[in-house]
Amino acid sequence: MSEYYLNTENINEWVENLVAGDRVLLSGTVYTARDAAHKRIKELLNEGKDLPFDLVNSIVYFAGPTPEKEGLAIGSIGPTTSSRMDCFSPLMISLGQKAMIGKGNRSEDVINAMKEYGAVYFAAIGGAGALYSKCVEECKVIAFDDLGCESVKELKYFNFKMYLDRFTGNNNSRPLIVYDYQNEDNWRAISIWVASDGTISAV
Repeated sequence: MSEYYLNTENINEWVENLVAGDRVLLSGTVYTARDAAHKRIKELLNEGKDLPFDLVNSIVYFAGPTPEKEGLAIGSIGPTTSSRMDCFSPLMISLGQKAMIGKGNRSEDVINAMKEYGAVYFAAIGGAGALYSKCVEECKVIAFDDLGCESVKELKYFNFKMYLDRFTGNNNSRPLIVYDYQNEDNWRAISIWVASDGTISAV
């Protein structure tokens, strides 16, 4: 596994060079949207209306953050289960979305869309929402304010810590990531790899 400090501004320069298991510290613009927001985005697309953000080269974090705390731009912001977005993600990927952040497995339709259009899926650490809030420098609601914590938000991140769970290309092994979180300065992931032939190995 390799470690990269990446910025969302030049996503096309790095998105297809990552491999499953890479550790990524991401800075730049990330949008939050859970299933309720995804449903509304799909409705807007069906109606031919403008979207709250440009899907091209976008990164969407499947999260519904809690209200901000004193001294922070946002409250706890841990990942939600990504499979809730599986019925929406292939369409969004086909329209230019380059990365998703969440937890859990994705459907074959999502995986195939990532391969076809060159997108990636990042695994964020479950249970580290309070830590992730410290990586957010700015937060503003940009759509669907009535959804509360599930409204679409534009976040400015600095060194958002996560791992690449799915690769865009011909990667025949799949990581099942077990996280060993000790404190905000000392965390690691143990990757258990399941290859296409069923062979299991640990990194």
